[in-house]
This record gives sequence, C-alpha cells and structure tokens, in this order.
Amino acid sequence: MASPTKEETKITVLISGNGTNLQALFNAISNKKLDAQIIRVISNRKTAFGLERAKQAGIPTEYHNLLQYKKKHPSTEEGVQAAREAYDADLAAKVLKDEPDLICCLGFLHVLSRQFLDPIYAAHVKIINLHPALPGQFNGSNAIERAHAEWLEGKITKTGVMIHEVIPEVDMGTPILVREIHFIKGQDEDIEVFERKLHNIEWGAVVEGIGMAIKELLKEKGISADPEAPHDQEQA
Repeated sequence: MASPTKEETKITVLISGNGTNLQALFNAISNKKLDAQIIRVISNRKTAFGLERAKQAGIPTEYHNLLQYKKKHPSTEEGVQAAREAYDADLAAKVLKDEPDLICCLGFLHVLSRQFLDPIYAAHVKIINLHPALPGQFNGSNAIERAHAEWLEGKITKTGVMIHEVIPEVDMGTPILVREIHFIKGQDEDIEVFERKLHNIEWGAVVEGIGMAIKELLKEKGISADPEAPHDQEQA
C-alpha cells in the first residue's frame, strides 16, 4: 500500500486587529517556509485591518459579529452568556464548513466557549493560539501591559510569547512553543519600545509554532514532514 502523500495544510485564521502576525504567516507561506494554505480569515471586528490584508492576498474573509447575537437576548448575565454561546456555535459551523486542518487564533480577542470548541474537537481539527506571555503568567487580556507594570515594580525580570493549544480555560492549553523575553533596563521602560521588541519576536514565533503544529498533524496522518524546514531562532 502506498504511503499517504503530503498535501498543503489548510488553515483558518481568527483575528480581531491589525493582522501583523497574519502577515508574518502570509510571508512564510509565500516564501515556502510553511507548506500550508490559508483558506479563510475570520474577524469579530469589522474594521480589523487584517481583513484587508487577507483580501489583498486573495484570501476569502468573513466578519462574524457578536452584536447581532446580543440584540436577540436580554442584557442580563444569563442573556449575554446565551448570546456568546449562540455566536460560538455558529462560528464553529462557519469554520468547519471549509474543512480546515488547523485553526490559528492570531490576536483573536474573544474567549471561545465549549459551544465552539466541542464541535472543533469532534471534527479532529487542531486549534492553537498566540499569547504574549509565558505559560501560567498573565492569562487573558492586556498581558503585555501587566507584565511590563510588574517589571517596573521589580516583581519579574522576563516575560515571553507562546503558541499553545486552545482549551476552555483561557491561555492554559499545552504550550507548543515558548520564547522568553528579558526586560532590559535603560531600554524597556518605554512600553512602546518594549512592545515593538515583543512583536518582532512574535512574528518569528508564529511561523515556528505553526510549523511545529503542522509537523504534528502530518505525523498523526503518517506523513513525513520536511526535516529541513527552516525555523526562526531569534531570541531576545
């Protein structure tokens, strides 16, 4: 029996913002650093510039708006939760319609509930997330700002970025790739300077982490990945 042949990994990307990490992924695929195809980019924000980046690259896009779901439910805690769950269920259906191999959350500012995750797991689709912090530190929003504030207070000396599997607990999935970033006195007091340094490292981590996830997917399918695929080793 012939061995399975290697095919491009089909990726759906979820975003909320400017899309610089998405651009890093575009560039890696264009430069043959990743054997993958982005089949759709979905945003929960209509003005996300990442949608324009995708359109310019000829990639299908979609805007999935939570507000319309909130309008259908009372503005109580239970109503908001019901709206989010309905939103997530429909988002899962939209994603699975394209039959991706991998879902990448790159700056997707929305906490995914089990109404999204359970159908994804059931379809055996891998989902990963980029988070600008070290495992177990600064989970959730504003991770960069919180880490920077604690460094200024003398509580920590480093932070980092990671690519991790997505589970219902926010930013608590198994790490795939972790990069430490040390704060440097005399340079990083200005948070904008530090953010630029962190984002430069993020772009390499996105490419390398997605590459590692693709290799794992191919391994599960019994397909050998390219052992010479390049990895960006830049560290701070």
